[in-house]
Amino acid sequence: MKKYPNISKEIPKVCPYCGGKVSLRDSKIIYKTRSYGLVYLCDNYPVCSAFVGVHKGTTNPLGTLADTDLRELRKKCHAKFDDLWLNGSMARWAAYDWLQKELNMTPEQAHIGMFQTEDCLKLLKILS
Repeated sequence: MKKYPNISKEIPKVCPYCGGKVSLRDSKIIYKTRSYGLVYLCDNYPVCSAFVGVHKGTTNPLGTLADTDLRELRKKCHAKFDDLWLNGSMARWAAYDWLQKELNMTPEQAHIGMFQTEDCLKLLKILS
């Protein structure tokens, strides 16, 4: 079985939205009543809503910092994209290969957690 590569992502230091410093924090700051692990969070939170989660047990970011709007777009993309492989029509690695070719991206770019607004909109249009 082919496995899609785990691409390491750069640790964010500066918020692309407000220019603030980014720190590794417990997600309880965001979710209030429960911790879902660590996040890289803009130090200007909650005025700036940018953050990104990390892979469990590591400090490796799941993607790039995203504000509320981009996080919502990424969730929509994942919901539609994951149907490609969760419904059994193709293997997960094949779905990521398809994504890479369809959007003309490198393996490093072909992760929804790395997508910006334009990438999300393009994928949602293709999958509609």
